[in-house]
Amino acid sequence: MAQPEKPAILFVCSGNICRSPLAEGVFAHLAGEAGRGDDFLLDSAGIGNWHAGERADPRSRATAKRHGFDIDHQRARQIRPADFDRFSLILGMDFNNVTALKRLGGHSPKAEIALFSDYTLGRHEEVPDPYYDEDDGFETVYHMLLAGCQSLLSKL
Repeated sequence: MAQPEKPAILFVCSGNICRSPLAEGVFAHLAGEAGRGDDFLLDSAGIGNWHAGERADPRSRATAKRHGFDIDHQRARQIRPADFDRFSLILGMDFNNVTALKRLGGHSPKAEIALFSDYTLGRHEEVPDPYYDEDDGFETVYHMLLAGCQSLLSKL
């Protein structure tokens, strides 16, 4: 008998160095703590390719480390057409991300595309881009992602 497919979740932001790698790391950390680390296929990507191949923003990496997990291994990448067939759930961090995702892959019968906070918490709000903020912006984003990822993990 075939094994059921793992839920495949892709977190997406603009450049894949701030919000989406942190979201991937938060969810992976929570799943691991719950003994469910192998239950999911996780990744993150950016709408643009400005940072392709780069590590996450140092402030995202520092935020992750402060909260007990490491995202140093992640490398930024741009979303690809194949992602819309590979992932069953694609979560954009802001309204522009979701609009771009629907334009790029809204035809996919497999991928559900949604705003992160809408899908996870039932709140129609963006996860703000902390790139131009001070370090406290990353901490604020972490707490938003933590609440959303806790909710998402409980739903899956």
